[in-house]
Amino acid sequence: MEMKKRINLELRDRAPEEVTELVLDNCLCVNGEIEGLNDTFKKLEFLSMTNVELSSLARLPSLNKLRKLELSDNIISGGLEVLAEKCPNLTYLNLSGNKIKDLNTVEALMEMKMMKRKRKMKLVHLKDMRKRKRKKRRMRMRMKMKQAQNWEREKRRWASHT
Repeated sequence: MEMKKRINLELRDRAPEEVTELVLDNCLCVNGEIEGLNDTFKKLEFLSMTNVELSSLARLPSLNKLRKLELSDNIISGGLEVLAEKCPNLTYLNLSGNKIKDLNTVEALMEMKMMKRKRKMKLVHLKDMRKRKRKKRRMRMRMKMKQAQNWEREKRRWASHT
């Protein structure tokens, strides 16, 4: 389902000015950009766009009351400076599962007013990067252990045939 249609479904006969939460997970994003979301969503505090194949935040409207933004499992690799301008009251941002390669991309978020006021912003992406590294290490160790066990089993099997 396309993002515009999903937004119309989520409104449920309400005006966009009344909506405080909007969940657009798993809908289709045309050309990797936001569609159907505009400045009329003035009271929006929570927005979730998980797994929508989003690659750019350039068409994100000004959402002054937005506090929580879920953008996990997309293909975003940059352009996060838009968030500082369009979502000044953001306190929670999930960027896990995106194509962000280095911390320089996330540095744009440090310019946000909330960061200057020394308020903490929860960035899930950085924690997930550390977790993924640990998980990969554990998986490699398990594979090595399994290979060693299989090797020992084969040696015993051949030894019993001779």
